[in-house]
Amino acid sequence: MIRTIAGILMSLALATPATSALSKTPIERVVTPKGIEIWLVRTMEFPMLSLQFSFLGGAAQDPAGKPGVASLAASLLDEGAGEYDARAFREQLEGNAIEISFNANRDSVRGSLKTLTDNQDKAFELLRLALTAPRFDASEIERVRSAILANLRRASTNPGEIAKNTWYARAFPNHPYGRPTAGTLDSVPNITVEDLRGYIAKNLARSNLKVAAVGAIDAATLAKLVDRAFDGLPEKADLMPVADIVPQSLGEREVIPLHVPQTVVLYGGVGLMRNDPDFIPAYVLNHILGGGSFDSRLFEEVRVKRGLSYSVSSTLAALKHAGLFIGSVQTKNDRAFESVDVINSEIERLAKDGPSAEELEKAKKYLIGSYPLRFDTSAKIATNLLDMQFEGLGLDYIERRNAMVAAVTAADVRRAANRFLAGAEMLTVMVGEPVAAPAKAANQ
Repeated sequence: MIRTIAGILMSLALATPATSALSKTPIERVVTPKGIEIWLVRTMEFPMLSLQFSFLGGAAQDPAGKPGVASLAASLLDEGAGEYDARAFREQLEGNAIEISFNANRDSVRGSLKTLTDNQDKAFELLRLALTAPRFDASEIERVRSAILANLRRASTNPGEIAKNTWYARAFPNHPYGRPTAGTLDSVPNITVEDLRGYIAKNLARSNLKVAAVGAIDAATLAKLVDRAFDGLPEKADLMPVADIVPQSLGEREVIPLHVPQTVVLYGGVGLMRNDPDFIPAYVLNHILGGGSFDSRLFEEVRVKRGLSYSVSSTLAALKHAGLFIGSVQTKNDRAFESVDVINSEIERLAKDGPSAEELEKAKKYLIGSYPLRFDTSAKIATNLLDMQFEGLGLDYIERRNAMVAAVTAADVRRAANRFLAGAEMLTVMVGEPVAAPAKAANQ
């Protein structure tokens, strides 16, 4: 039985711990004649199709001395392909109400396609050309390169970007995760067309491909279209091995002077991998600590009680080869060290005492009740299906997820706390002009 988007949302909204959120999965597993696997949700109300896909690898596959290759290559895939130069390609997209886009993150190159079903043949033909026959014309390379360099120059004076790049460089020295995804002002000018073509040839292949689709289309038709778009790619990717790693430089604090009125603080340490059995309990615990925005412990202690910052947050970031616990706060220069101390104290307190029964139940209720909001558009559904595939969560994860959250006990969150909060040392990066509180005199 295939359900509509409205049916999915209704099932999720009505789910309780005692009943399955989705007793019958709305997801079809489709395998094309060429062997490409697709997760499909058919929604026949609107004549539209949304496709999301990814290739494992991403910026982690950049040459060590040239960060930014994956990002530049992905940005150029829809800037002319086959017989169409960049302008003609855009005209084909716009004239047929088709959207195609690509981007690269640390672990993957991702793409999306949106089209009316009446134009789906044209849409998949343009996607095929973008993937298998990108032009990489010199004029477009320089135009996109210039835009990336302009963004990098702006980022070089942005305290948030400086903090992020510094944190990852310190946490992952001599590892692909330590390199900026978009590249650097030194590396991007040196990326050649040979680098771009070499990256595409090695990284875009059917062996590392995941595909998800939502729309008014049947499985057989979709399978033919996907084969048409992706079959021209190599069968096997030629990926460099990337080592699993835990963050380094823990317990250290780095201050980067920048003349701004507020200090940006990025702190973090070891988290849990997405396939770890304790990830869901840790996810619930982090919601209580800093993931729950206005309801979190950190928001209460940092903003409400002390007025140190407008916002403060923490999250579990599960990369393919590293599990992270990471958070941030922005505050006045003369309150920055105090803010860091409050955050560390609250982490220690939650790790030692655990959450109250009320906090735990409130967090679980929110995480269960808000889950349908992730599926309120076709694009969101397709993105979530793709994430589920990429993270190896299984075809029935939507059905199981709320029950897993509901089943989290106080013992579960204490166990998770002992693994990534208790005694945790953080790497802290502060960008601004933080002022340390003056030491108290001995007779005070």
